[in-house]
Amino acid sequence: MTQVNTGISAEDRKRVADGLARVLADSHALYVKTQNYHWNVEGPHFQALHQLFEQQYTDLRTAIDEVAERIRALGHYAPGSYSEFGKLAAVPEETGRPDWQQMVRQLAEDQETLVGTLRQVLSTANEANDHVTDDLLTTRMQVHEKNTWMLRAHLS
Repeated sequence: MTQVNTGISAEDRKRVADGLARVLADSHALYVKTQNYHWNVEGPHFQALHQLFEQQYTDLRTAIDEVAERIRALGHYAPGSYSEFGKLAAVPEETGRPDWQQMVRQLAEDQETLVGTLRQVLSTANEANDHVTDDLLTTRMQVHEKNTWMLRAHLS
């Protein structure tokens, strides 16, 4: 752990970093699943979903870096292996070959799972008076809530 003096106690930085590690793991799991679906989607909505999935996994790739860098700024190491992510992630891995509707439904549910993780960690960041993490998490929640809406619109 790196020595950091930003006005947030070491204990609070640890709690926030641990929460951010869960956000990172969920984001990575969702990134991999979304890219998988981008590659493998078929059906009457192929073009629209192929593009939507690409937009979402591209955003997630950037977000993963931002979350990992925030963990480092708090003086902790970011998890970076599949085994670590597997232990921390609430978003389940996809090992099957779902149809396009199952893909959309699953991604919408996973976006909501990630929002739930973000809300939990946001509470921890608020308790720690960590405005930078608060801002990051609030922005991510907005993105994932919108993504959920966009995905569910394809099922209407």
